[in-house]
Formats: sequence, structure tokens, C-alpha cells
Amino acid sequence: MRDPNFSSSNPELNKNNLVLDNPAISFRTELDDDTKIELIEKNFREIMEVLGLDLDDDSLKDSPRRIAKMYVKEIFSGLNPANKPSITVFKNNYNYKRMIIEKDITLYSTCEHHFVPIMGKVHVAYFPADKVIGLSKLNRIVQFFAKKPQLQEKLTEEIAREMMNILETGDVAVQIEADHLCVRSRGVNDVNSTTVTSSFNGKFNDYEISNEFLSSIKNK
Repeated sequence: MRDPNFSSSNPELNKNNLVLDNPAISFRTELDDDTKIELIEKNFREIMEVLGLDLDDDSLKDSPRRIAKMYVKEIFSGLNPANKPSITVFKNNYNYKRMIIEKDITLYSTCEHHFVPIMGKVHVAYFPADKVIGLSKLNRIVQFFAKKPQLQEKLTEEIAREMMNILETGDVAVQIEADHLCVRSRGVNDVNSTTVTSSFNGKFNDYEISNEFLSSIKNK
């Protein structure tokens, strides 16, 4: 049976997990990938020239193109809605009611303040209602939302919201532990600190259940 407490428009469910439409992002769906690559290549070439780099050098001459392709096809591919993964779900025929956890999902994202890497791990969990999800699809959800300029707090909630929508249940938890190169490699140059963010929803607001989740992800 579908979770009776779940509703994508239920204000009680959503009040701490707002739909995270980012006003800073304007999806350029009118531009195809090849056009984006050409424009970024041109502009990044200008940036490199302003920095005083010799673009006739064998090592540097193809860098604007390489960077443009990397931006569009890889690290910012989540900005293209067409790249959103198709998610497979299955009926919960076995009526499984216990917590399902996928932990230590590799995270690579990009800080939207300085455009430097965010690297870490994502842990997700849910209590199934009517549906269960293919395990590899949890990784794909994380990767899609990570592949754009991000804030860790926003990324945490985006993953949780997507899981709730797909699984039609509010009983979802997400925790991210990440290192930010904007902290490590510039500014305070702190190589020891790690940022932790969490989104607990539905049953996970119960202390014993959230503690079970947190204990599970700590155990190796």
C-alpha cells in the first residue's frame, strides 16, 4: 500500500524539505551540447590568455576544448535535464518493511561559490512502502544531482526529495560527508575539516530510527 502520509504537495512533509528550485540556474535547453562546448571553449581560451598562458604551447593549446567538453559532458552534465537518469522501481511484493541503506556512495561535485571540487560520501536510506528501487539507481540519483554547481545543504535535500517522489514515501534519510577544496586549497587552507549534512524525513525523525541509520553507516 502506498504510504498514506506521503504527498508531494503535503505542506507538513515539505516544510523542512522544500522543493529546491535554484533561482541561480537557468537551464539552457535551447543550446545543444556542441554549441555549449564551442562557446565555453572560446571563453575559456580568453580566460587563459588573460592569465598570461601561452596557448601555442603543446601542453596548453588543446586545454580550452578539453575543459569545455569536461564541463558539458561530465562535471556539469546535471545541468541538462535530458541527462536525468531513468529510474527503475519494483513492486514491494515481499512486503519488506525494514530499513534499506545504501552507504558510501562516491560523491564528486563542484562548489558553486568557487567552482572547485567537493568530494565525499553519500549515505541514503528508506523504508519501502509500495515500491523498492534498483540499488544502482540510488548511485545514479546522487551522481545526477551532484553534477552541477552545488551547495552541500541543497544537494542533500535534492537527493532526499527525489527519492521521496520516486518511492512515494516520506520515510527517507540522506547524509553527506564531504571535503571542500574551497576550504582545503584556498582561504583558510584547512585540510582536516569535513562537512556533514543530513535530511531526516518521516520515520527518520524518530530518534531510535535515525540512530540506527547513523550507527549503520559508521560500521565498516
